[in-house]
Amino acid sequence: MRADLAGGLAARRIVPRGYTLVELLVVVAIIATLIGLLLPAVQKVRESAARVQCQNNLKQVGLAFQSYHTAHGFFPTAGVGWASAPTYLNGVPAVGAQQGAGWGFQILPFLEGESAWRGGGATTDNGRQRVAVGAVFPVFFCPSRRAPASVAYADSYISQGAGDLVPHALCDYASNNLDDGTGSVRSNLFGPPVRLADLTDGSTTTLLVAEKRLNLAYLSQSGRADDNEGYTAGNDWDTMRSTNHPPGPDPRQPTTQQGDAGFGASHPSGLNVAFADGTVRHVRFTLDPAVFARLGTRADGHPIGDDF
Repeated sequence: MRADLAGGLAARRIVPRGYTLVELLVVVAIIATLIGLLLPAVQKVRESAARVQCQNNLKQVGLAFQSYHTAHGFFPTAGVGWASAPTYLNGVPAVGAQQGAGWGFQILPFLEGESAWRGGGATTDNGRQRVAVGAVFPVFFCPSRRAPASVAYADSYISQGAGDLVPHALCDYASNNLDDGTGSVRSNLFGPPVRLADLTDGSTTTLLVAEKRLNLAYLSQSGRADDNEGYTAGNDWDTMRSTNHPPGPDPRQPTTQQGDAGFGASHPSGLNVAFADGTVRHVRFTLDPAVFARLGTRADGHPIGDDF
């Protein structure tokens, strides 16, 4: 009797079996589908965080402009041109119309960059220029596009020979207007530094600094006319653009064009813009080009509303 009972229990014992190939394929397909659903959400969260960081960068830059204006009574200038190294007078950085380097260099004391602004511990102007031009500041880079970067090459204004490679810290932001000096920042060649009182179209709708458009196919490569001189450059594509060109997303394809004069970004919907009053806004690529052009002028007599 007990033997029969034991035999019955043994017969009912469940024997484990392996998964069939079809079952494994189904599981893999489900996992792949879940990953496919999650990836866009993860990418969206990352882009959102990067966009906020980019806006914070521009906020700091905008506040540095305001602090500079408070200290000197005018905004930084666009310097002289692409071949203008930071100007030192008796070992001290020049200010205003005497400074050949652009706004990126001029606002360093208000971005915790005073050491680089002064040229570190260098004892010659050439040494000071090397320190300043090569100092990489994360605040000048949009994380949606790239990490902080620099390029090294023999330039025509700091290098002391063809083999003297000088690192140039790059920048993802630019002011305006490069070609006519009608913006909130202008070259010394166009006139004296701009003051807040000169922004008669209104500081809330006058572009101060914004993201510049770059071709991602050539990102951080030397020899590109719009991304080689770096953040200290004067009135050059590196740090000055024009709102007369409609904004657009960063392209990624080979081209014979050596640079870009327009604004743009690696964000999917638009670019971040710091205005002369210190505010930062996200401006869509779909904005009317005529409205965008007017955002870049300080006193054209045609102020625009705040609904853009």
